[in-house]
Amino acid sequence: MAAAPDWVSSATANVVAKVFRGGLADLRPMPRALVDRGRTRAVHRFTPAGAGDPVLLVPPLAAPALCFDLRRGCSLAEHLVDRGRSVYLVDYGQVSFADRGLGLEHWVDDVLPRSIEAVSRDAGGRPVHLVAWCLGGILSLLTAADRHDLPIASLTTIAAPIDMTAIPLVAPIKPLADLTNGWILTPAYRLLGGAPRALVKKAFQISAIDKVVTKPYAILRNLDDADFLAQLEAVDRFTDNMIAYPGRTFGQIYHRFFRANDLAGGELDLGGRRIALREVSVPVLVVAGDSDAIAPARAVRHLVDVLGGAPEVTFHTCPGGHLGVLAGRAARATTWRHVDDFLARHNPID
Repeated sequence: MAAAPDWVSSATANVVAKVFRGGLADLRPMPRALVDRGRTRAVHRFTPAGAGDPVLLVPPLAAPALCFDLRRGCSLAEHLVDRGRSVYLVDYGQVSFADRGLGLEHWVDDVLPRSIEAVSRDAGGRPVHLVAWCLGGILSLLTAADRHDLPIASLTTIAAPIDMTAIPLVAPIKPLADLTNGWILTPAYRLLGGAPRALVKKAFQISAIDKVVTKPYAILRNLDDADFLAQLEAVDRFTDNMIAYPGRTFGQIYHRFFRANDLAGGELDLGGRRIALREVSVPVLVVAGDSDAIAPARAVRHLVDVLGGAPEVTFHTCPGGHLGVLAGRAARATTWRHVDDFLARHNPID
């Protein structure tokens, strides 16, 4: 902590900025141009255009795509653009009651393949390197395993769990769900057409309840740290922009992922066929957060065991919780460095 006079001066300046100037975080989105659009799909190219093969950022469902562009200085999109790369983003937009019938097949069969093809086409037919977070990583892996004809060159997954028995948040619920044959959540999500955004937001907050409880103390203790306070503002905006899950998708995630733990075996029945993750045939980087309650390192590391067909699978544990490992302040020197090194090997731009 800074010396008392310096601390008071910095803290005062930060309070003034927070109260009278709209905050400390630079929340301007990175400039981008729309290159493709479809149902629950908008593909953007960040500007200025870079070199090398294109990198497509793939968010999860229910979380806003701004996870990759959280704020200036903690934006993976900004970082990759500044490194001279050609960077794209797929944004699913808002989910409504009319989308309640959409299942995981919609993203694996339509959204991601069409997005990958659009990016490759916009980049002059070049292969695409996917960088995905959370469920976006799982959907990207399923797509790569199922569609070898797609121009996918490599795949990076960050905080993407596949062994649900390793997730502490799931462990207390699973026995009761099994006992009731899933009738804890099934009637609710069918009635509501999915998991409402308010519920998704609350679940995300519960996953980091320790930080929620200690947040007032952390603010006071770091009142002189503008970067710390700016990060809190950016995370609050992210949480406020959570998106609903479509009903059928939520049901599949609940029954197949959490109750049956199908993904732990590396295979999933989807759309009338069985997709095996051992069929992924491109290099894969797997990153886990060391304090992630939603996707603990053990749940993520199991990917290494099921990606037997990939020519390379590299695993790293980095500082941070579920969002922090992707867009936290420590991610700039850890997760992003691993992403840079992986892309430098498989997508050089020099």
